Amino acid sequence: MIDDLKKVRNIGISAHIDSGKTTLTERILFYTNRIHAIHDVKGKDGVGATMDSMELEKERGITIASAATYCQWRDHQINIIDTPGHVDFTIEVERSLRVLDGAVLVLCSVGGVQSQSITVDRQMKRYKVPCVAFINKCDRSGANPFRVMEQLKRKLGHNPVALQIPIGLEADMEGVVDLVSMKAIYFDGENGELIREESIPDALLAEAEEKREELIDSASMFSDDLMEAALEGDVKEDLLIAAIRKGTLTRELTPVFMGSAYKNKGVQPLLDAVTELLPCPSDIENQALDMDNMEAPVTLDSDPKKPVVALAFKLEDGKYGQLTYIRVYQGSVSKGSTIVNARSGKKVKVGRLVRMHADQMEDIDSIPAGYIGALFGIECASGDTFTAQNMHLSMTSMYVPEPVISLAIVPKDKVSQNNMSKALNRFTKEDPTFKTYVNQETGDTIVSGMGELHLDVYIERMRREYNADVETGMPRVAYRETITQRGEFNYTHKKQTGGSGQYGRIAGYLEPAAENDFEFENKITGGAIPTQFISACEKGFKACLEKGPKMELPVTGIRVLINDGASHAVDSSEMAFQAAARGAFLEGYARAKAVIQEPIMTVVVETPTEFQGAVMGSLNQRRGMILGSQDEGTMCVIEARVPLADMFGYSTVLRSSTQGKAQFTMEFSDYKQVPQSIAEELVKKAQEEKKNVA
Repeated sequence: MIDDLKKVRNIGISAHIDSGKTTLTERILFYTNRIHAIHDVKGKDGVGATMDSMELEKERGITIASAATYCQWRDHQINIIDTPGHVDFTIEVERSLRVLDGAVLVLCSVGGVQSQSITVDRQMKRYKVPCVAFINKCDRSGANPFRVMEQLKRKLGHNPVALQIPIGLEADMEGVVDLVSMKAIYFDGENGELIREESIPDALLAEAEEKREELIDSASMFSDDLMEAALEGDVKEDLLIAAIRKGTLTRELTPVFMGSAYKNKGVQPLLDAVTELLPCPSDIENQALDMDNMEAPVTLDSDPKKPVVALAFKLEDGKYGQLTYIRVYQGSVSKGSTIVNARSGKKVKVGRLVRMHADQMEDIDSIPAGYIGALFGIECASGDTFTAQNMHLSMTSMYVPEPVISLAIVPKDKVSQNNMSKALNRFTKEDPTFKTYVNQETGDTIVSGMGELHLDVYIERMRREYNADVETGMPRVAYRETITQRGEFNYTHKKQTGGSGQYGRIAGYLEPAAENDFEFENKITGGAIPTQFISACEKGFKACLEKGPKMELPVTGIRVLINDGASHAVDSSEMAFQAAARGAFLEGYARAKAVIQEPIMTVVVETPTEFQGAVMGSLNQRRGMILGSQDEGTMCVIEARVPLADMFGYSTVLRSSTQGKAQFTMEFSDYKQVPQSIAEELVKKAQEEKKNVA
């Protein structure tokens, strides 16, 4: 490990599916001498990419879990996390970006800014992660990196500037022109490891000079010295790089690099960019919340000598027990030291410390501030903060989206039953978007997640890693209930059984909440309900949200306001007011015109132009609303909003209607009201299920 934090980079590689993230990581590891042979993602040679260590990843040719590694480049240490592209594994990207300082956004030069690129960008904005863009696959037919830059501007609102232009495109791609040094760079040798610098070909000189002018114009917004130098016509390289770096760190500039990872072109200049343009740990201001002082923000210092503050961002059950990935923000976590879990207050003695290289590990003595490492044998949850003793600080946790799809799973025998519960226990710990519960009425175990692929992978892992033979039921959509208008309530709970009884009256109204799932407002005056019972009222209302009266679905988007009530000196208690709140809720809910809502997905289909009509027809049949379509060369990209309930089995339909040439991506957008006819069907179905159980 390097002591000088200025020479440390914590970066993530994020992109849409199949943009070449893992391939790029494989090349980075090769050029930094971490691996000595390059393998394919699909595992055609029976090996598969280094970072895809899970069997399932090798088979399917996709990344499922984010993997960490580290390497050295030009006396800098780079810690890398390779993240999945599929929206179903979005939590992996979320938690990675939460702890990283910078990112490489990989874009396909043919596909451009795709649906998942938009999601990843949204996540980067959420955690204010600076990034450089790498336009990959410039060797493919139809490659157009400058169109991708235009999309970066239009679709993502970035301010992209090209630091390179390609020498030839598609099959003729030979190398890149570096606009900072104004040199042509070629990648020779069997695996592109030999870099050759030449003068710029005459045919490209005019374009290179024009693009360099644009680069200097954009960068000079961040440096007065550069602006002066540009006016004098004497721009030095280090001055230009310093200005680009300044713009990158404030997220006001996105430097763009080009190449083809698969053909070993353009990777080394990208590594230079990571060391020159992306932030080191001390460039980023990290904050924790002081739990003793009303959660006031406290700025953390990347000093290894200060009291420790670290965040557990990922849990993994490996062959040696639970592995907890942590990022240390302040101080140092050393072997044998004692740290405290801020959430539970439990003291933890640090045993074994390791650094990860995909699924291999290396023992170390300490993890200083600014580094990512892993601990063994520590009980905690994803998102817990660890601190030194006598410190009550907590880091803000990551955003966890709600699951949208569920499945019933049934074990075939007793052994499978035990193995299944072990697997579920581990998976729910590891993945906050994977949830499980037992349906009280049917006794079925229900698992919920972010999509069909997400649940499919976990069920497959149950079978392989735990020998749990399970059968799955039909996928279920996560419907929910809400109200559409104001509903008044004035409810009295009165119960008299020998001795003291129960009494509580609550009056007020329910109304739709604009932002949150649940809001509670107390407008009681004159002590109509004593203050000590107000929290019991809130508790009672909250308890009703788990199962709505209409269809026993979760209830969201409700604002409760109480403005009157009554209590009894002897008979009133917390229990009485909780019961009164439940009665009041049912009374108000019946008047508030409840409706069922369903998850709506944004679906993006890429299809050859000749099948455009057939694809649009198949989306319309599924209650889809076409948002737009655009031609990109021979392909047509159609964007639509479709209810999740109608998207099951769509991949088969799409394949058969386009001769297997189209592909689609889908991600959750929002909830919308279910049409009346479908709502009636759902209510009918729910009643039948109840009868069957009874």
